[in-house]
Amino acid sequence: MPKNMLLDLQKSLTSRLKPIGGSRAEEWNETIAAQAFRTLWKTGREEEDNRRADGVLLALICMKPQDEFEGMLAAQMIGAHNATMECHRRAMLAEQSFAGRQEALNQANKLSRTFTTLLEALNRHRGKGQQKVTVEHVHVHAGGQAVVGVVEAQGGGGLKKLEDQPHAVRSEDPKREAMPVARDA
Repeated sequence: MPKNMLLDLQKSLTSRLKPIGGSRAEEWNETIAAQAFRTLWKTGREEEDNRRADGVLLALICMKPQDEFEGMLAAQMIGAHNATMECHRRAMLAEQSFAGRQEALNQANKLSRTFTTLLEALNRHRGKGQQKVTVEHVHVHAGGQAVVGVVEAQGGGGLKKLEDQPHAVRSEDPKREAMPVARDA
């Protein structure tokens, strides 16, 4: 292999472009950026096309990819968004036929769902969108019951008096409060 074809790993793994593609490898980040740029519809006007490419670069940076997987998802999300908006644009052309408009809107709808799926994948990867419930202490006294789940308030947002709640668990220890329990549990 020619010497100039070998990667300089020391240099490659100290990327200043990590905010773009999420990698410590410069070549990866450049590839992700180039792939995202290629999803843009070219106008043929260099100044406008460069401004739009800058927008794609800023979008990648604003998505803050933390690793290569997030960099790929960010580029795919940009591509899906660009394609969605192009389909919407084409659907609104004055000379567009009804069938052409309908097809463009159908494709935009599919692309919007793809974008949402990619966003959900990114959030799952980042650990967002997951709910975690930690129960630290549970005390159930003799004859008592415990409920884990949603307990809904009665009426106007407050609980009824405990005396009016036959399903409330009452402790044998009079110093402890009674605890309402969900019905039909």
